[in-house]
Amino acid sequence: MEKEKIVYSDRQAEVSRMTGETDIEIKLNLDGSGEAQVDTGIGFFDHMLYSFARHGLFDLEVSVHGDLEVDSHHTIEDTGIVLGEAIKQAIGDKKGICRFGECTLPMDESLVLCALDLSGRPYLRYHLNLTVPKVGAFDTEMVHEFFYAISYSAGMNLHIKQLDGENNHHIIEAAFKAFAKALDQATGYDPRISDVLSTKGSLS
Repeated sequence: MEKEKIVYSDRQAEVSRMTGETDIEIKLNLDGSGEAQVDTGIGFFDHMLYSFARHGLFDLEVSVHGDLEVDSHHTIEDTGIVLGEAIKQAIGDKKGICRFGECTLPMDESLVLCALDLSGRPYLRYHLNLTVPKVGAFDTEMVHEFFYAISYSAGMNLHIKQLDGENNHHIIEAAFKAFAKALDQATGYDPRISDVLSTKGSLS
């Protein structure tokens, strides 16, 4: 049976989720300094989440116990679900935030674009050309599943597009860093915005 607990205040959130496949706890502070403690049991995935926190200047704690004896699918996808929920809860009512964010990020030969809208309407457009099945113990097909889970759990329109690159490690890391920078921009405050940035008067 799935159990979920959410605690949030200010721009911080703590979300836990337990199923028959994973047991996950995530703490997120959108107004942090890039500090992270991450343990998912998948080394490369840990590295990507560290990069997300560092380059988005988010404080992040992630603890995951998943059925890695099966494969990495449930661990990575469910982490995306919980992180998306933490992002959604930490943002709160969205008053005063920029709402949109974008970053085109280079990493060696790779170049990845990320653009997002915290509209409350989930959608993912994903174009990364990954040519190997694994980087370390990380299944590369799970990059799509991770970002899909975040987009739907957080309620964001998310576009990730590879513009150049050959090395799979570089491409994936550029995607995570670009996502972090775009999210940091979108969740940032603009003093000219007194309510929510929408002609409808709401973002849900």
